[in-house]
Amino acid sequence: MPQTVLLAEDDRAIRHALERALTLEGYQVTAVADGVEALAQAHRTPPDVLLLDVMMPGIDGLQVCRVLRAEGDRTPILMLTALVETADRIAGLDAGADDYVVKPFDVEEVFARLRALLRRTSPVPANGVPGTSGDVLRDGPHPSPAFAAPATASSSDKQITAAGLRMDLQARRVWRGERELELTRTEFELLELLVRNAGIVLDHSTIYDRIWGYDFGPGSKNLAVYVGYLRRKLDEPGAPQLIHTVRGVGYVLRED
Repeated sequence: MPQTVLLAEDDRAIRHALERALTLEGYQVTAVADGVEALAQAHRTPPDVLLLDVMMPGIDGLQVCRVLRAEGDRTPILMLTALVETADRIAGLDAGADDYVVKPFDVEEVFARLRALLRRTSPVPANGVPGTSGDVLRDGPHPSPAFAAPATASSSDKQITAAGLRMDLQARRVWRGERELELTRTEFELLELLVRNAGIVLDHSTIYDRIWGYDFGPGSKNLAVYVGYLRRKLDEPGAPQLIHTVRGVGYVLRED
């Protein structure tokens, strides 16, 4: 069965072009012109993934996101936006979006991001896949020893702990000490990757590959936005910072 995409875009030319491109790519597409139609369609026939324009008349893409998340709908959402400021991107993540593409965009980038989102929500096979709560570091029968779980992180089939963090993988819940954190899907998966590799510096391309399934290149700010957002949820006054930037390389989770 083809995977289903609900596309909401008020610009007719962009909507028609994306609908045609996605259909040729093998998706089953339902295209609507505004947020009201998007919500109605999502309630009638829940799609596998939503592709939402941020700026739409009436109910915009951010409001659609907030409504669906408030209803407990965890369908992956990719935002289309002409807003490039970091604050605008954070607003989208805050609303519950999983990823975004900045206009003007290359349709191949849209395809890549959709594939990555859909992989992350697909059923986990017995041998695990990257970017899931099974074994995020297992690409096949011979995982790279450079990314084996280090001695500083303890784990079981259901929980992993490191640097004062505890993650329940089945319930998808996280605590720092006694405080529970409210994380989005992408934030949870990014933190899981860092916790599993506590004390190991993970470079940008590795993180992009493991979480998004695609390296968006040195000009992308996507990872920095998610790390910044995750830090704000993790950090506590008087407590050590947990996620550290290794300039020119990537990020590492450790307690100083």
